[in-house]
Amino acid sequence: RYFSSYPPHEVVGLPSLSPTMESGSISAWTKSKGDEFIAGDVFCQVETDKATVDFEAQDDGYIAKILVEDGAAEVPCGTPIMVTVENEEDIAAFDNFTVEEAEPAAASAAPTPPAPAAVAAPPAPAAAVPPATGTTSSTPAAGRIVASPLAHTLAKQKGFDISLIAGTGPRGRVIAADVNEYVPAAATVESVAAVPAAAQSHVATPGLPAPASIPAAVFGEGYSDYPISGVSLSATLAAAKQSIPHYYLSIDVTLDKLLSLRSSINASVSDDESSISLNDLLVKAAACAVRTVPSVNASWMDTFVRQYQNVDINVVMNTSEGLYQPCLPSVQTTGLASLSRTLRHLSENPTDPNHAKMGTLTVFNGGMYGMKSGAMIIRPPQSCALSLGVAERRVVPGEEKGSVKESLVMVATLSCDHRVVDGAVGAQWLQAFKGCVETPESLLL
Repeated sequence: RYFSSYPPHEVVGLPSLSPTMESGSISAWTKSKGDEFIAGDVFCQVETDKATVDFEAQDDGYIAKILVEDGAAEVPCGTPIMVTVENEEDIAAFDNFTVEEAEPAAASAAPTPPAPAAVAAPPAPAAAVPPATGTTSSTPAAGRIVASPLAHTLAKQKGFDISLIAGTGPRGRVIAADVNEYVPAAATVESVAAVPAAAQSHVATPGLPAPASIPAAVFGEGYSDYPISGVSLSATLAAAKQSIPHYYLSIDVTLDKLLSLRSSINASVSDDESSISLNDLLVKAAACAVRTVPSVNASWMDTFVRQYQNVDINVVMNTSEGLYQPCLPSVQTTGLASLSRTLRHLSENPTDPNHAKMGTLTVFNGGMYGMKSGAMIIRPPQSCALSLGVAERRVVPGEEKGSVKESLVMVATLSCDHRVVDGAVGAQWLQAFKGCVETPESLLL
């Protein structure tokens, strides 16, 4: 917030650095008054209810005033802790700035959280509606624009209305990166107008599977224009990558016993239609791991975390009509034979309504395409996504001391939303998944 008697500035409050954090202690400042900072620099170290976390800068500027000194304990989230400015010559104006002057800004900047709606026992969650990039306003109900001084300057230089720019900083604050990445609505309209009419009819139904026939390409001199499919998914993932605090965990998983179980099961069936694939077993193992660590089967709902009872898994598959993520409901109670038949049906029927449903976890078996490992973008409102790599032969320690053996090993990478699943819980889930795969008898229970 700007005060009329001061140059353009920003009063920075203590952010909430974990989902359960209500207050924190500033253990040490790494920047001092007058210091310049850039995006990614650490302002200070904050002791939260779980760990000591670095408070990093989102923009460039200078520290004009530190309002809370080292050692301050139990500082409530949102309490003003410093003042930043864009220009070095404005620092001196804040020598006598006080916390009392900042408190009205903090009070007006803290929105009243809505009362959470009554939580019913949810079925498979509805498909997420992709955010409308470029039309989300950064102006709160009170009409005040929450943006950094540098963001204000950049928006003015580029001729943008800053109230139309979606903020990705703390509490929805517009930062410089948001302004640099902003595409005005007029440019979006022009780009859509340039797409052939047939392509427009194809992309105008977000959330639904692609039709059976994809519009033909438009050929020019030295180039070919291909109509875009899956626009809804692309927009959702682009927004998710900017707004969800992703982190990634990987673990090596041995497949020998799982493949042995698969061979035993398939030896007892009479036809190929009833055979079980490795992918079927891995999807089932993911559901069994969720049953062991149910905290990952949840969604961030802004003011609360919703945990689901059923494990509904979106399985990424590439068909002749494009990339799809059909939903398998209640995988934790589905038998392997039924799971295999459902997956086979979905891969052969890209217009099945299940292609448009949203589950509680996404699994992508990149090993089917020779991918060694990968890290997926989380699809909201999910909080985790599992990526599986190709099975490779490796020399690993044997069962006897000092011995070695050759085994098939796969890399499993879990993408997590840190607001819902912290590092310890993510690691526990990966260990549970590893246990389900390496002790596959549990999949039959």
